[in-house]
Amino acid sequence: MPKFKPNGAASKRIKVTKSGKLRRLHAHRKSGAAFASTPVRGSSYHRRHAGTTDVAPADTKRLRRMLGR
Repeated sequence: MPKFKPNGAASKRIKVTKSGKLRRLHAHRKSGAAFASTPVRGSSYHRRHAGTTDVAPADTKRLRRMLGR
């Protein structure tokens, strides 16, 4: 029987916690403009989009399948 290959792009962007929840980065944080020396947006915008957040419940089933869990 063939082995399941998890999606590499999803595994780089989605992390699974110990309790089994899926966590993702906030949007607009991967671009170079987010970390430029003269930010395009204000510092409060960057603080709001820092860290991780839970994946929406509507997306969890699809993302679990992509991660092979």
